[in-house]
Amino acid sequence: MILGVHPYLRLDGNGKEAVKFYENALNAENLGVQTYGDMPENPEFPLPEEAKSRVLHAQLKIGNTFLMISDTFPGQPYQTGAQVDVAVLFNDVETSKEVYEKLLDGGEAIMPLQETPWSPSYGQVKDKFGIIWQLSTEVK
Repeated sequence: MILGVHPYLRLDGNGKEAVKFYENALNAENLGVQTYGDMPENPEFPLPEEAKSRVLHAQLKIGNTFLMISDTFPGQPYQTGAQVDVAVLFNDVETSKEVYEKLLDGGEAIMPLQETPWSPSYGQVKDKFGIIWQLSTEVK
């Protein structure tokens, strides 16, 4: 089942500043900020020093909705005007797989569905209209 659809802002290194700004401007509750440096170390993919303080994922609660924020990884392309993705939250892995495959029709996989430290099924797809979707499963 789909739990919700939320805007996901992508920034270029000023994610922490944006979290504080939107907390204040929107009277939002900060549900947590995770940086790239908070991730477990991977010797096959050493993390550059400049990436460690960038926001990997932040979630703000605004009323009954959520605003999510992350920074691009250093060196990734960043285009002003293309900073909003759509995040879809699921409560089961099978539904996330079904929706991912449907969105992939005519589109392209950015990140295949896979288990991550925060989700048993997370992936990103750009649909045939150029919209980037982030799919994440929360199993409780």
